[in-house]
Amino acid sequence: MPQTPRHRPGARTTAALLAAVAAAATLTLSAPHASAAARGAAALSVTTPANPHPQLISGNETLIKVAGRTADLRRVRITENGRDITSAFARQPDGSLLGLATALHPGTGIVTATAGRRLSASVRIKDHSINGPVFSGPRQEPYYCETTAFGLAAAARPTCSAPTVTSYQYKDSAGAFKPLPSPSQHPADLANATVGGRTVPYIVSVQTGVIDRAVYQIAALYDGSAPSPLHRDTSWNSKLVYTFGGGCNGGYHQGNLTGGVLNDLMLSQGYAVASSTLNVLDQNCDIPLSAEAAMMVKEHFVDTYGPPRFTIGWGASGGGIQQYGIADSYPGILDGIIPGISFPDPLSVADTVTDCGLLQSFFAGPAAASFTAAQRQAVTGFGNAGSCASWQAAFGNRLTPTGSCNQQVLAPDNAIPTAAQWSTANPRGVRCSMLQQMANQLGTDPATGFANSPLDNTGVQYGLQALDDHRITPAQFLALNKAIGGYDYLGRPTTARTAASPKALTAAYRDDLVNSASLGLLATAVIDQREDLDQAGFTNDIHTTQWSYAIQARLIQARGTAANQVIIENEPTASQAAAANAYELQAMDQWLTNVRADHSHRSTAAKVADDKPAHLASGCYLTTGNRINSPLTDPATGPCATLYPVHSSPRQVAGEPLAENVLTCTLRPLDPRHYPSFTRAQEAELKTVFPTGACDYHLPGAGQTRPLGTWLDYGDGTPGTAGHAPAVSSR
Repeated sequence: MPQTPRHRPGARTTAALLAAVAAAATLTLSAPHASAAARGAAALSVTTPANPHPQLISGNETLIKVAGRTADLRRVRITENGRDITSAFARQPDGSLLGLATALHPGTGIVTATAGRRLSASVRIKDHSINGPVFSGPRQEPYYCETTAFGLAAAARPTCSAPTVTSYQYKDSAGAFKPLPSPSQHPADLANATVGGRTVPYIVSVQTGVIDRAVYQIAALYDGSAPSPLHRDTSWNSKLVYTFGGGCNGGYHQGNLTGGVLNDLMLSQGYAVASSTLNVLDQNCDIPLSAEAAMMVKEHFVDTYGPPRFTIGWGASGGGIQQYGIADSYPGILDGIIPGISFPDPLSVADTVTDCGLLQSFFAGPAAASFTAAQRQAVTGFGNAGSCASWQAAFGNRLTPTGSCNQQVLAPDNAIPTAAQWSTANPRGVRCSMLQQMANQLGTDPATGFANSPLDNTGVQYGLQALDDHRITPAQFLALNKAIGGYDYLGRPTTARTAASPKALTAAYRDDLVNSASLGLLATAVIDQREDLDQAGFTNDIHTTQWSYAIQARLIQARGTAANQVIIENEPTASQAAAANAYELQAMDQWLTNVRADHSHRSTAAKVADDKPAHLASGCYLTTGNRINSPLTDPATGPCATLYPVHSSPRQVAGEPLAENVLTCTLRPLDPRHYPSFTRAQEAELKTVFPTGACDYHLPGAGQTRPLGTWLDYGDGTPGTAGHAPAVSSR
C-alpha cells in the first residue's frame, strides 16, 4: 500500500491550498511561524530562519531570530527548554537578535523570549535526527555508503555518517581550481574575485559532511575567519545557489557526486553554493527525498553562514526535474529556479522511455520493413530520428528490477554488490528500478513485492497524427498498433499493452509526482534554459525542446498564465551556453531582488509575475551570439521558432496535448468517422486492435485529479507516523 501522506503543514482543502499559494506564498525563509503570547503592538516574535517549519528542524542546533521593539529587545531573556541562552544572541542590522540554540535533540523542545512580566513569545520545535528522515518516509535498506569518494572517512551502514571536513581551494591566474593546504597561504598565482565592488582573494572554503545519509558540500569564498551566522562573512554576497544533478536512478546507495559546488560563475561573484548526493537524480529519483535533503542541507548552511537573501536553484536535465518538483511540492526551499534542458517530472518522462522502447523494438522487427526513415520519425514526433534510440539506450532498462543498479549515466560506480541485487534466485535482493525509488508514494504490490506502476499505454494510438497528415498509411497504422505491445512489472516486453495500477495513478496525481505546476511553482520565478539539442548534429540526445513548453502548458492550465516562467533558447555551443548561464544568473538575481523590495500587499505570485527586470523576457540567442526577446509558444512563431523549431513526442503524435500530463487516458468507443480513409475491413481490424476503445484526450486521464497540497509527509522514521494526521500548523 502507498504511504498515505500527511499534509505538511495543515490539512487544508486543495482549493484553499491553491488560493493560499497564490495569495501568500513566501519568497524567503524569514516568515514568522512562532506562536506569540505577547499583547498589543509591542509583540515579540520568535522564529526559526533556517527552516520556516519549526516542526521540521534537524540536527542539534538551529538559528533563532527574536524580533520586536528595540526597548524590549534590550531587556529580553531567551531560554531553550528553560536554559538561559541570551548570551548566544547578537543584534543584527535590522535590529533583531540572532542566536543558535545548540542543545536540540530528537523530540519536542521550546525556545521562549520574555521581556518583563507581560511580554513573551515562543516557538515549539520538533527536532529530527541529522541522519533523517524528516518527512520522506521509510528508508531504503540496504543502503551503501560512498563517503570515501569525497575523501571522507569510511562510513558504516545504515547512517553512512562520517566526520565533517573543511578543505580549501584557490583559483589560479589561469582559471583553474587547485587544492590549498592552508588558507593562510597565498600562492603567487592566486587570482582575485570581486564581490560587491570589493576585490578579495579567490580562496574557497569547501565543507564536506553527511546529512540525511547524503554527502553534502558547501562552497564559499573564504575571508580569513570562520563563518558565523551572527556576523556575515565579508566575502559572501548573502545569496545561495543550490545545485542539482541529472539522470534518474533507483537509489540504494549514497552516491559519488553532488550537483557540483566549485562553480566559478557563482563563486567569483560571492555566491555560496551547496548540494548533496541525494540532489543528483541519477542517485535518487525521488522528489520528496531530494526536497528533504535540500531542506536539511540548507538549514545547516543557514546555521553556519546565516540566512541568505534568497536561494536560486540550478541544474540541468534531472537537475531541472528536481527544481520544478521541489518548487511545486515543497515551496520555500528555492525562491527562483534556473532549470536547464529540463523535463517536468520522472513519470511523464517514463512514458517517453517506454514508448521509445516499444517503438524501437517494432522498428527492428519484420513488420517495420514498409516504414521509411521519414515515416519512423513522423511516428516518434521528434526533430531527430536518433532521439528515441537514445532514450532506449540510456534509460530503457531503468524499469527492470536491476536496470538502475550501478548504472549511473554521469558517474558510474559499483556501490551495490552484484550478490545483493534482486534475481529470481534472490527475490529479497535490492530492486533498484526507477519506480522502486518512489515506493513510499506509489505503494507496493503485495503479490509481486515491486512498486506499483502508473505507466500505461492502453488505448494509445501510436502514429495517429502521422496518419492524419497522410505520412503513414492506414495499413501501417494498424500494423504498428497491433504489434506495439507493452511491458510487465519486471520491464519485460509483452504482447499486451501496459496497464497501470489504479493505486499508483491516484498517488501519482495526489502527491504531485506528475508535476501539476499548480502549487508552489505558481509563485516561483523560473528561467528555463533550453539548450536546443534538437538541432542537426545532436541526433542522439534525449533533451528535446518541447518539454519546456509542456511545463508552460501546465502553468497555463493551472493559472491561465505562465507569466512567472521565462524560456531562453540557445545553441549547443560552449560560448552561447556560457553567455546564457551568466545572463540568467544575473537576471534571476535582479528578479528576486525586485520581488524582495516589493512591499506592496499583492501576493507573491503576482509580484513574481510582474517584477521581472525590464530586459528579461522569453527569447533566444541568434547565431551571431546576440540575445533577442521574442514570445515563445508552441506552435512556435517568430525568429526564434525559425532558428529553434519545436517538435513533439510519441504521445503527442498519438493525440495527447502539449502538457503531456496524462499517464492513463480515458477511453472512448471507436468512431469510424474519425478514420475516413479506412476500408470496411480496416475498420473491423481497428476494433480488434482497440477492443476497449481508444484514448480521448479531451477528457481527464484516469485517476487525474488535483494534488493534495504542499509539504506532504510520508513519515519521519518514528514507528506509526507514516500515513496519520497532520502534525504541523498551516503555512
